Amino acid sequence: MSQCGTVFVGHSVVQVQFPSAKMEVLPGIRWGAIEAFPTPAYWAYQVVARRIVGGPPKHRLGRSLAEEVVACVLGGHGIPAETGLAAFRSLRSTGLLGGTPTAAALLRILEQPMVVGGRTVHYRFASRKAKYVAKALQALDGVDPPQSSGRELRDWLLHLDGVGYKTASWIARNWMDADDVAILDIHVLRAGSLGGFLNNNLTVERNYLQLENEFLNFADALGVRAAELDAVIWQEMSLSSRTVRRLLAAPCEC
Repeated sequence: MSQCGTVFVGHSVVQVQFPSAKMEVLPGIRWGAIEAFPTPAYWAYQVVARRIVGGPPKHRLGRSLAEEVVACVLGGHGIPAETGLAAFRSLRSTGLLGGTPTAAALLRILEQPMVVGGRTVHYRFASRKAKYVAKALQALDGVDPPQSSGRELRDWLLHLDGVGYKTASWIARNWMDADDVAILDIHVLRAGSLGGFLNNNLTVERNYLQLENEFLNFADALGVRAAELDAVIWQEMSLSSRTVRRLLAAPCEC
């Protein structure tokens, strides 16, 4: 028996059908209930509901590919999303991102305290990131990277200093709204572990492309766009950290 998900849009009600909770979305993985975090059905419902209510999501952070690269290089790797964005906006407000500034010029801005969420914070790894940003802007100056697909752009970006698979995939997803790459951060990996759609024996350091393929197959099986699923999982998992830790610590009911 199928499940019915209800989405309220103003005074209207939209109903969406999903497979039975007992059906398999992938071999050995059941859909589960749409209201049960974090089942496959839950993720599918969240993606569909958000699209119905808000329309297609907008991933881009920058006004150019160079700005997108800078925004993503400044984020991740232990840097809170709000802090990374604040640092990016600080740099952009100076006009430096329109050229090829030196690492020293970038560092002077990144070392300045910022107000984030009502608190004064300092940007971590300022010296290292200033060097990465300076080199990235030099590499992109006057260059038109290949953009026939998100994966092609991602693979080109891997040649930039300080840019690994996750950051390169993040840039490609944001800039091209790409569905052929995945941003495999800790939140997505934890969701994959809890939902069984990512192999726990693989690591992003050694098996990024294999894990990415598993994630893309999961999105395809759910019938949703990988770019949207990635974003929804990141937001939901980051906002439910206590619940996630409790679920991860619970004994396996195999």
